[in-house]
Amino acid sequence: MNSELSMTEGGAVKKSNAGAPDGLATPARRSEDSGAAAARARGSSARRVAAIARNTFREAVRDRVLYNLVLFVLILTGGAVFLGELSAAQEAKIIVDVGLSAALLFGVFIAIFVGVGLVYKEIERRTIYAIFAKPVGRAEFLLGKYLGLCLTLAVNVFVMGAGVSLALLYVRGGWDPLAASIWPAVGLIYVELMILVAVALLFSSFSTPALSALLTFSVFIIGHFSAELKGLAAAGGAGARLLFNALYYLLPNLTNYAYITAASHGRTPAAADLFGAVLYGLAYITVLLAASALVFKRRNFK
Repeated sequence: MNSELSMTEGGAVKKSNAGAPDGLATPARRSEDSGAAAARARGSSARRVAAIARNTFREAVRDRVLYNLVLFVLILTGGAVFLGELSAAQEAKIIVDVGLSAALLFGVFIAIFVGVGLVYKEIERRTIYAIFAKPVGRAEFLLGKYLGLCLTLAVNVFVMGAGVSLALLYVRGGWDPLAASIWPAVGLIYVELMILVAVALLFSSFSTPALSALLTFSVFIIGHFSAELKGLAAAGGAGARLLFNALYYLLPNLTNYAYITAASHGRTPAAADLFGAVLYGLAYITVLLAASALVFKRRNFK
């Protein structure tokens, strides 16, 4: 027999579950087995997402456009040093203004023009069929692509921020507190770029690269004028009020990340503002990625 017999204190014989068949397993054992299986599934999913992210990062690193953009930003930072020498009283402010603005601008170019091609390139090269022939879900594919490009942007933004800090140290001939105080603004630039990548990924999940790039760039422009949208809604008629209010609440408020001017004057965002901006960005990114996965799952590649 598969079950073992044991004696109770009263002398009665009872069966032990030690050798019970799987089909007769106790609810506790079945719950443990299902929990272990779910943990293994989550681990496998994380590995697949990480593999796609690594491949995306390698592809982006091999793209010479990224190197050219970083080089151009460093050249602009060097130009800011030269301009600062022409106006010694404003040298630090000019370096930070030009350097961080260039970091944002070219980070936006990377986020948009690389982001809109993340899905389209795989479809055009037909490699997406080989990917989905493996046990890779569409949501995992999108998340891996997103994280890979965000990792690429993290490297680029760090290099650009380091270039600005080094330029400040050079013109000061030593340590300058401004070289450290700019980094909260650099971090907010990165969160803004993460949002733009998610926006580009959403549009590219159902549209062409050209239209996706145009729509993403429009979101970037409108997002920096969110306050003006509220004013336009208050001044317009019923239809205009409805439109501008919808744009205000649906599109990301990118003014939360506009700290370049403050950073050039040595000011840093308050801890509450910094935490709130990061939390807002992560929440918005989560919604965008969920919407992208929902749209992408319904897309037919045949």
